[in-house]
Amino acid sequence: MNFSNKKSQFGSIFLSVLTLSILLSLTSCTKKIAFMTSAVTPAARGNVVVKKDKNMNYNISVDVTELAEVSRLTPPKQSYVVWMISDKDMAKNIGKINSSMSGIGGISKSLKASFQTVSSTKPNKIFITAEDDAAIQYPSSQIILSTDNF
Repeated sequence: MNFSNKKSQFGSIFLSVLTLSILLSLTSCTKKIAFMTSAVTPAARGNVVVKKDKNMNYNISVDVTELAEVSRLTPPKQSYVVWMISDKDMAKNIGKINSSMSGIGGISKSLKASFQTVSSTKPNKIFITAEDDAAIQYPSSQIILSTDNF
């Protein structure tokens, strides 16, 4: 084997390793997690996308459909609140669900809603509760949607 053949083989191996590492880094930075079916609002569906950005923060996006208006729950509530459990195992209120065409309680007339935020800590679980006060510091026991630990 001459020097140019070895150089060509090295280049092919290097290119293959580089391509594989790029693909793995792209897929490992984004997670799409589905919410489990809810006993409180069984028609509700949704997912959470967690993506690590270049600043090492976590972009969290929540999209839900067929989520009942909070005023129609039993008992009626004022808003849906999104919670995050991080490595510290503490539930943190990360915000209220909003809708592009807000109806009652932040849900659109088409029963679609979304939420986005950024966190400096890695989420392990995301869940949604119905609350009387969107600024509440501890979640109620009425969990509407929840992911498994991820």
